[in-house]
Amino acid sequence: MAKDRREDGMDHLKDEDLDALPGGVALSWGIVKKPRRGPKGELSIKKIVDTAVSIADEDGLAAVSMSRVAQSLGFTTMSLYRYVTSKNDLLVLMQDAACEIDIPEENEGAGWREELRQYVFACMKVFREHPWFGDIPIQSVPLAPNNLLVIDWTLRIMKDFPINDFEKMSFVLLLSSYARAAGMIERDMQQALKEGDTLEAFSGLSYTAALKKLVTKERFPFLFPVLMSGAYTGETESPIGDDLAFGLEIILDGIEQYIETRRGMPQA
Repeated sequence: MAKDRREDGMDHLKDEDLDALPGGVALSWGIVKKPRRGPKGELSIKKIVDTAVSIADEDGLAAVSMSRVAQSLGFTTMSLYRYVTSKNDLLVLMQDAACEIDIPEENEGAGWREELRQYVFACMKVFREHPWFGDIPIQSVPLAPNNLLVIDWTLRIMKDFPINDFEKMSFVLLLSSYARAAGMIERDMQQALKEGDTLEAFSGLSYTAALKKLVTKERFPFLFPVLMSGAYTGETESPIGDDLAFGLEIILDGIEQYIETRRGMPQA
């Protein structure tokens, strides 16, 4: 969680500059007044958020409520509202807490492709470790500090790219969107296995024989040969390896081609 704004050197900001921020975002930056001291065993925003994250990790997002969190902490529900004014604000804080990942130190010797792979894999890991993360709808561009630190990391990797800021942010969106999609696929597979399904069932391999009877050349002229080749359900070994890793390499190839093209363009 972010420190109080005075501790972060943000005391110069005027209240009117911050009024537009959603409540949960303001809390994440520590730019709201601290609640008055309560009874012994005082609560804190961090304790509330950590407890909510633990509940969501264990039982899913639907299990998170102000009353459930309060009960887990041994306080009344009204006690929580002295710190976090709504469940929606709590969800914002939970999202940002999940984004608190270890950002590697800058390594001048590392190539940008490897660093962007690190970024994407780190984002995918968030969905595996916190399966509920993708269940919270996206309501705006990232505004909270931990999420912004992750974006700052990506921009650091692209600092020498011969492209403008809009292009860089488009690359961030492309990579983070892929990480989100890939991470949610891994999350769903993890959940399916936890519930007793098999990898063969998840990939469709268990249903290959049935599909070969149902998918006809006449009705599915383009899918039919792919199914028969064994590529659709993984009936035969793939020469490209892991699909998600392969997809990421294609994206990185596209980025590389784009920046090389920009390097060859005459400067304005």
